[in-house]
Amino acid sequence: MVSLTALLLPILLSAVVVFVASSIIHMVLKYHVSDYRQLPAEDKLLATLRPAGLTPGLYHFPFCSHKDMSSPAMQEKFKQGPVGFLTLYPNGPVAMPKFLGMWFAYCLLVGVFVAYLTGRTVMPSAPYLAVFRVAGTAAFLAFGLGPLVNSIWKGQSWSMTLKEAFDGLVYSLLTAGTFGWLWPR
Repeated sequence: MVSLTALLLPILLSAVVVFVASSIIHMVLKYHVSDYRQLPAEDKLLATLRPAGLTPGLYHFPFCSHKDMSSPAMQEKFKQGPVGFLTLYPNGPVAMPKFLGMWFAYCLLVGVFVAYLTGRTVMPSAPYLAVFRVAGTAAFLAFGLGPLVNSIWKGQSWSMTLKEAFDGLVYSLLTAGTFGWLWPR
């Protein structure tokens, strides 16, 4: 068994490596550029939404309770459309430093759980590939499989989700490589 304290360096370094890799993926490779589309008649639609006083959060439309879902009136609303989710952030410029900070914290959290699982299942001085296999699998559970629920439940396109899962595979391989390289000998 390897303690978490003995794995602080791979936890921190894997988070930094994943953070840098994600920055390269999104700012240099740019294959996610096509993931989002502009609303048709955006200015008109936004002007219609402003007076509603919407607060930040996730909205589902048309909204209904489970019991009302099968009523003829609700079925007609669903048939007429549009049907979807709307995520709203606070007004103002996008808080990129906050999002990047939360992303880095998430990378650290994944590193902690990868360290915990790998430290409990792989012995000190284990071969690189033994560490790589366990750490990579644990990291892929967090980075690669998590996005699938967005296509299942939130209507995100499968092409976008598959790109995110691919990113997750890259992050997992980098995490696994970092843990394998820095594993206590």
